[in-house]
This record gives sequence, structure tokens and C-alpha cells, in this order.
Amino acid sequence: MQIKEMMYEGKGKKLFFTEDANLVVSQFKDDLTAFNAEKRGSEQGKGILNCKISSEIFKLLEQNGIKTHYVETLSDDKMLCKKVNIIPIEVVVRNVATGSLSKRLGIKEGSVLPFTLVEFYYKDDALGDPLINDEHALILGCAKSIEVLDKLRENGRAVNEVLRKFFDEKNLILVDFKLEFGIDSQGEILLADEITPDSCRFWDKDTKEKLDKDRFRQDLGNVKMAYEEILKRILN
Repeated sequence: MQIKEMMYEGKGKKLFFTEDANLVVSQFKDDLTAFNAEKRGSEQGKGILNCKISSEIFKLLEQNGIKTHYVETLSDDKMLCKKVNIIPIEVVVRNVATGSLSKRLGIKEGSVLPFTLVEFYYKDDALGDPLINDEHALILGCAKSIEVLDKLRENGRAVNEVLRKFFDEKNLILVDFKLEFGIDSQGEILLADEITPDSCRFWDKDTKEKLDKDRFRQDLGNVKMAYEEILKRILN
């Protein structure tokens, strides 16, 4: 697969054109950002770990009937993906209260939610990715219809059902995670972006140790070690 010029660079990845108009290459970076990129850092080898983690998770989801943009892993830090137009909504799925949910509503951190909560956030760095409801999403043009928003919720819950069971068997609590979806050339909604410790919160079931980007956010240290532990449990 011939990699051409870069089409986009985000906080955690670079996207490149290929000779196929319907395929792109995603290269995972070592960069770390938090708090809307106000805090920045880097962890050598993180990009490789995230590429491997995301590849394994996308393959797992595909095996369970969830359609994604994943095609194949090209190298340690590069993944071949279907080209999609990203829907400007971050779909956040929560099983346990922590982070912004605890701060916003005063729910004690670590409280298991009575049901899976799915929230929408508007993808706009300048606005700080604000929480939005269905009407906001329609006004902003993020989605063409309520049916699209319902589909995003349905897909978010379907991903959660697969991953929560999988990680439970790995002695991990899937606390919450962020998903992004895109529309391919056939008009189909596909799970896109990545699923990694950058976009998920994982706690060890026994110790409640945080094994995700919160180690960077909260200056806990051992970021790479946590990501290595997630990959090890996925593969074992």
C-alpha cells in the first residue's frame, strides 16, 4: 500500500492518503494531551502500543458484528482504514461514575451506574467539546436526523456490551470510553478513530489501579507501563 501525503494531523494520530481513494493510513503518535490539549507530553512507544491495542479491539468488534473502519495493521504504528467522513459527535459511554460526570453531577467517583449512560459531546476544540443533547446536535448539523443519533446510541451500547464482557474476563473494569463514528462512501455508519487507553478508562478489578491516560492527567506516572499492561491482558 503506497502512502501518499498527509491529509490530517490530530492529537494522537496522523492520517495519510493512499492510491485508493477509499482507504487511508492512520499512524499513531507518541504524543499525550489532556484537558483539551492544555496539558501536553509524550511517551516513547505509546503510538506502537495504541496501534496494537486498537487493532486487536477493532478485530474483536468486527468478529462480534460491529462494523468498523479497520482494514488491517500495516506496521507497528500504522493501520489501514476505510476513509470516512467523521460525524462531529463524541459518543461517550459510561458504566462507572468518574471524571466530568462526577464533577458535573456530584456522583461519587467509582459509583456503578444503574444503567449504561450514553452522552454526546460536540467535537469542537475551540468550545472545549461541550456536552450536547439531540436538539443541539440537529441545530448544529452534526446529524441529519434523530434516527442517526439513535443509531449512534445503539452502536455505543453494542460496543459496550462486547467490550465490558471481554475486559471483565481480563480482570479489568471498563469504566467509560469515547467513540467516534464516520460515514463511508456507501453512506454506511462505521466505528472509526481508535479504542485505546487514550480514549478509555480501565481500572484493575482487584486494586482499582488506573491503567489509562488518567495516569498522565493526574500525574500518577508509569503511563507506558499501564498501556503495556492493557495490551498484555488483551493478548493473554
